[in-house]
Amino acid sequence: MADQVPPDTKRGQEHKRGGTSGKVADFRYKRPSRPNGKGGSGRAAKSRAKQAPGKPAFQQNEPPRTRRQAYAALDLGTNNCRLLIARPSGENFTVIDAFSRVVRLGEGLAASGRLSDDAMERTLSALHVCAEKLRRRHVHLARSVATEACRRASNGAEFIERVRKETGIALDIISAQEEARLAVLGCHVLLEDGAGPAIIFDIGGGSTELVLVEPSGAVPRILDWMSVPWGVVSLTDTITGSDDTEELRLDRYRRMRETVLNSFKPFAKRIREYANGPDPIRLLGTSGTVTTLASLHLELPQYDRRAVDGLIVKSKHMRDISAKLSHMSGPDRRQLPCIGDDRANLVVAGCAILESILDIWPSETLGVADRGIREGILRSLMAADADGERSRAALQRMREQDV
Repeated sequence: MADQVPPDTKRGQEHKRGGTSGKVADFRYKRPSRPNGKGGSGRAAKSRAKQAPGKPAFQQNEPPRTRRQAYAALDLGTNNCRLLIARPSGENFTVIDAFSRVVRLGEGLAASGRLSDDAMERTLSALHVCAEKLRRRHVHLARSVATEACRRASNGAEFIERVRKETGIALDIISAQEEARLAVLGCHVLLEDGAGPAIIFDIGGGSTELVLVEPSGAVPRILDWMSVPWGVVSLTDTITGSDDTEELRLDRYRRMRETVLNSFKPFAKRIREYANGPDPIRLLGTSGTVTTLASLHLELPQYDRRAVDGLIVKSKHMRDISAKLSHMSGPDRRQLPCIGDDRANLVVAGCAILESILDIWPSETLGVADRGIREGILRSLMAADADGERSRAALQRMREQDV
């Protein structure tokens, strides 16, 4: 948990692919679509998002060599290992390769305080795939980060060193503050239009970040934030219970919601003046929980990022789906499309976290983002490299003039 505001950033925007392992993607950003019944909210808008006012992160007239460079972002979370490789494309960027695998790195962490041997082996296997992709794509700049599982585990630093030796990937264990900042940088462009503040939240495997932002130029200004140690894995492992009967399932779900709601109360109290303002708070969620529930709402036979990323859905629909899932048994949840074995036991905890957010900030609609930390990393890398390239070019011109 933290009580400091992350530093504001002056850049931001665009893209991600979190689909099946190793598939090449070529996506650009789009604005959110508004709900008007099930059909109206069932498709993401087709138009690309325009760069917000202000200096673009990448200039069209920059040297061709710079624009062709490949950049990479790797996010090792409590439940997933995700890699994104992209090239700048004008003011945006195009994804050329992506990888996502459920590794369950934080499995058993709540009880033992350590990363288990099996979890580390699963994760190393995925990271070897990532390392090969980085080599094959001749990545120019990359940043690899690890989040809550490695922050909390007593052997987290030891595992990071093992990853470096065995794969060559240098993971940076980032703070919850940096995690929140990168999430905002990666998905804020999908905020629903409107006046007043908004809350961007990221339901992860080991933690949930809540960030209050105010639209301000190219990137919204961060007003306040909070990170709580409840994600889909940590909450599932901590709030235990039987799946045998509906009554027992609902009792566990109630305890999950109560636990999360209590952890959010200090943040809710701090930002009360904004919540009670003239403009309702808008919500934007980035996580497997919100994208999965959105897929169920759309009744997709299989996950389709293009239909989900940028969707604006009525909060009531998300609550209805959460209630349905909390009543169902594990085997029944596994039969649902877009859930399967990997999410069947975790999605209920995600529903409890989401409903707790909606309890405190009852927004009529909810934005859904299939992008976040990796996109924030990519935008940061490309913008910083472009700035450096401009500075080097300016210095070279000065030297030539002196000659």
